Amino acid sequence: MKNGNFAGLDESFSGRDNSEIVILPVPYDKTSTWIKGADKGPFALIEASKALEWYDIETDSEVYKHGIHTLPALMTNDGPEEMTRKVRARVKEFLDLGKFVVTLGGEHSISVGAALAYSEKFKDFCVLQLDAHSDLREEYDQSRYNHACVAARIKETSPVVQAGIRSMSIEERKKLPARDIFFAKDIARDKRRAGKIINRLSGNVYVTIDLDVFDCAYMPATGTPEPGGLDWYQVTEILKAVAEKRNVVGFDIAELCPLQFNKAPDFLAAKLVYKFLSYIFKKSERFAPAKAAPRKGL
Repeated sequence: MKNGNFAGLDESFSGRDNSEIVILPVPYDKTSTWIKGADKGPFALIEASKALEWYDIETDSEVYKHGIHTLPALMTNDGPEEMTRKVRARVKEFLDLGKFVVTLGGEHSISVGAALAYSEKFKDFCVLQLDAHSDLREEYDQSRYNHACVAARIKETSPVVQAGIRSMSIEERKKLPARDIFFAKDIARDKRRAGKIINRLSGNVYVTIDLDVFDCAYMPATGTPEPGGLDWYQVTEILKAVAEKRNVVGFDIAELCPLQFNKAPDFLAAKLVYKFLSYIFKKSERFAPAKAAPRKGL
């Protein structure tokens, strides 16, 4: 299946060589354990992104001018461990070219390879996971790379901070220190939530976003919808704070499972990509060296 360009950008703002940002679709859905269809998520997100306004009101910016190139989808029928290796290699290829890589799932297992590629490149590094589920199982359905094991695999190489969690097993509860888990119920009640999360993060942060972090009233189109989640402003408040206070080196969005007769979740996912990019690149513009004013004649 052909991707098309994210946001419907023409060649002048989507060419591979002149784009700072690359979008990597990974339409993979081998280990999901309830509702299938996440392999269609990247294509649905990109299709919905064509309806985006290129101007972001909140940041007063047009992030597309940094260039957003959409790569061919990474198609694979391999098992999850081999898929992880392929994603890791593909992300590393573009990190080595100096690109900012956004990986689109597919199921959440695609995030492991992307996070590993970043962990090899950056020091003072951690992963922020926005998710309904802790994904800390050592093994699930006879696989250590199942979507229920994402955080367990990432944690082997990098610190992980979780936010939005509202579902886990008793065994998973023991895997992360309490200070590194921010439950959805507490985030909803605490106006200082974003600052508390930021305080647990390293200088360089990779963000993995499972769309079921949103309450299922906002995001019904996931493989494992869960009630009691966050709303748009709670999620974007966290993302904005991370972008302002830390160096976001990359991110992924996973688990969009498109619905045939409701395209709103597809657009929410597409706008979340663009909004987070707007936060990240607005900061880089703010701290870019100012151009010297022309000298006046004496």
